[in-house]
Amino acid sequence: MFNFEISAHCPHTKGRCGCFHTPHGPVQTPRFMPVGTLATVKGISTEQLARTGAQMVLSNTYHLHLQPGEQVVAEAGGLHRFMGWDGPMLTDSGGFQVFSLGKLNKIDERGVVFRNPRDGRTIDMTPEHATNIQMSLGADVAMAFDQCPPYPATENDVKDACRRTHAWLERCVNAHTRTDQALFGIVQGGCFPHLRRESARAVAAFDLPGIAIGGVSVGEPTDDMHRIVRDIGPLLPQDRPRYLMGIGTLREMAVAVANGIDLFDCVLPTRLGRHGTALVGGERWNLRNARFRNDHTPLDPTCSCLACTSHSRAYIHHLIRSDELLGLTLLSLHNITHLVRFTNAMAQAIQEGCFSEDFAPWQEDSPAHHTW
Repeated sequence: MFNFEISAHCPHTKGRCGCFHTPHGPVQTPRFMPVGTLATVKGISTEQLARTGAQMVLSNTYHLHLQPGEQVVAEAGGLHRFMGWDGPMLTDSGGFQVFSLGKLNKIDERGVVFRNPRDGRTIDMTPEHATNIQMSLGADVAMAFDQCPPYPATENDVKDACRRTHAWLERCVNAHTRTDQALFGIVQGGCFPHLRRESARAVAAFDLPGIAIGGVSVGEPTDDMHRIVRDIGPLLPQDRPRYLMGIGTLREMAVAVANGIDLFDCVLPTRLGRHGTALVGGERWNLRNARFRNDHTPLDPTCSCLACTSHSRAYIHHLIRSDELLGLTLLSLHNITHLVRFTNAMAQAIQEGCFSEDFAPWQEDSPAHHTW
């Protein structure tokens, strides 16, 4: 049900393209996955989202537990029916909130106690609880509950986080009983190479349907992120999808694909869109700028999204300057399409044997020209 087929390899890098099969359809890899934290990609309908080329969408266990509650979602028939999305879905376990809400939680061997930011009540999130919530939500892929250490952190603190992550993974595996849902483990280890390698071997030993690299893009230098991906990618199972969590920039995705990574997610495209920013050819354009006022050309003539095929830069500039919600929706749609197109282009380049030539410039300090 969750087999992963590799269709082509890059002869000069570790890049590969393939297909991850799920109960709700295939996910062609490499692939960017939009984030719909609360069972919605902000400001975008599921019909609009499908037109971006998105195949797999993420939601968040912790936030859905707070509102509306997993029981409500289960009564609706699961997350797919609840939000009206019939494609593959993945739920993060809430492990990232252990990091991002550090001031609102307390960590011990049993799990994490959060203080609900809405009403101050305590939430006892154990690996078993996080797994049960995800089984109730019913996404195709559930993530193991892990501890994402902050940056910077001492080696002893990161070592403790790894130990808990591995112990919690075993408890997640024991608690997970849905055969129509895959459980992915998560590699931690901060910026310490030996801890990353130990974690990769420990998580891979569970022989799960997929594996993720977590704990990146949490404040560490970009070079450290690249080193982590280069070191850990080859240690992960060859025949399972590899997921780099929280990454959505072109250069970082290209470096990761060159090192054998298959899946990515990030809130960046919609966050930028809500702030009036468009991703065009690897650049960020602020559509509030006056230079777009009389520019009646498409935002990106090579893009097939709704914003680029139906509207001009001047119109989107007008919407953003007028604080019209449509402008934020159009930019979010464009930005998601932009990242999906980029990962699709890498897959095509791998199939055609030109990935190292076409995408090596994206791994340099200066982004390459927009040729895809």
